[in-house]
This record gives sequence, C-alpha cells and structure tokens, in this order.
Amino acid sequence: MPQWTPDDIPWGEFDASKLSPDILKVVKAASMVERNAGDYTSYLQKIFRDDPEFQQLSVQWRAEEVQHGDVLGRYAELADPGFNFQERFKRFTDGYKVPIDLDNSVRGSLTGELLARCIVETGTSSFYSALRDATDEPVLKAICHRIAGDEFRHYKWFYDGMKHYVAREGVSMMRRAMVAISRIRETDDDELAYAYHAAVDPLDVPYDHVRCNREYAARAYGFYRPVHTERAVSMVLKVIGIDPTGWIGGKAKAFAWKKMQSRAEALRKAA
Repeated sequence: MPQWTPDDIPWGEFDASKLSPDILKVVKAASMVERNAGDYTSYLQKIFRDDPEFQQLSVQWRAEEVQHGDVLGRYAELADPGFNFQERFKRFTDGYKVPIDLDNSVRGSLTGELLARCIVETGTSSFYSALRDATDEPVLKAICHRIAGDEFRHYKWFYDGMKHYVAREGVSMMRRAMVAISRIRETDDDELAYAYHAAVDPLDVPYDHVRCNREYAARAYGFYRPVHTERAVSMVLKVIGIDPTGWIGGKAKAFAWKKMQSRAEALRKAA
C-alpha cells in the first residue's frame, strides 16, 4: 500500500494566486507520465519473471506511481476547472505506447534494467524536490514533498535490487556508465514531449516533438537549483559505482549545474 493517501493532502489550502501558469503546465504533463505506470509494470513483470520478490515490489511501485498521477491530475483540475484529467490522459495513452511486448530487457541485462530505473527515479526525485522548492502554492508544495519522498524510496528499491544482479551478472562499471548515459539521453524522447502535448495543447493542435520537448524542458529546467543537481549527480554516480564524494564527483556536479543552466537559457531563448 502507498505510504500516504490523497486524504493527507491539505486541499482546502489551495491558493490560486501563488500558482504560476508555467508550473501548472508542467504539473499537467507530469500527471500523464506518472499515471501511465501500468504498461511499464507489465514489462517489468515479464523480464523479471524468475524473481517473484521483485515482481511483488513492482506491483507496489505501480500503485504508488498511479497514485502520483491521480493526485497531480486532481490538483490540475482544482487549479484549472476546464482541465479534464481522464480525457487528457486518454489522449496521452492513445498516442504514446510503452513497448511491452518484450521478453528480455532492452538494457541488455537485468542489472542494466534496474540501473535505468535508478536513473529515472533520480530524475523524478530531483524534479519533484525542485518543483516543491520553486512553488509557493501550499497544496502543490505538499504534494511534491510526498511524491519526492516516494521517488527517493523507489530509487533505493531499484538500487538494492541492482546490487544483487551486479554480483550475479558481473556487469562492469564501464557498462553501467554506458547504460546510465544512454538512459539520461532518453529524457528527450517522446514520453515527456507527448505528455506535454496531450495535457497542455488545445485539442486541434497537432503534435510537434521539437516544440513540445522545448516548451516542457524550458519550464522544468528553470525550477532546478545547485542542491538538486548535486544530489542527482551523486545518485547517478552511486549506481555506476563511482564515489560521489571524490574528485570525479566534484567535477561532475559542477559540470551538471553548468550544463543545466546553459541548456535552460538556450531553451528559454528558443521558446
């Protein structure tokens, strides 16, 4: 069962004057991705078919992710009465499909699959932490605080599982680094861009990947501060097997923050 419920959210404290339109657009897109955990769980169940303990864990993960989507969707409807979460979510699932008809991990190993999940949870935990710190709207702040806590916990689940498979499969540090880099690059794939389109664009506007990716990222990257990127880099280095407190960690954190700033600025100009 999830660690918290929608009843724990102080819905009555909503203050529209403290919510920016840009933040609401990002929340709407995030609700699509979070709610769409079912198909990915089916994929995990297939490739971890010989690991009943992990299969059970994936069901718990799905329940919490679905709750995240439902709560964010409810929030979006509260902030924008013209927004219909269920209709928009159907638009998203009609146009974006997670590839689930696979019997083996697309990452080449079960270690790689769990490492990729760690990268995703790193991104979501840092995103919701950054969004929590960027907004003054009390209900959204409370929601993001709880979701960020869940995502950090999910990271630990997948990290602990990955360590088990590293010992069994013997995946090298170099190979783990390649999987991590590959998954980070996939941030620009269709999922977030199409979620933005489905949640935000008027119904008669056609999907444009470049535009939607730019408009989503230009807003989302602006929420981040050094503390968020530093923690994310530490989490990524940890799953690769590199000490995040060493000199490599220091260089990586400085580079990540500089890269985040430069990309955010470039996206703002392009938008």
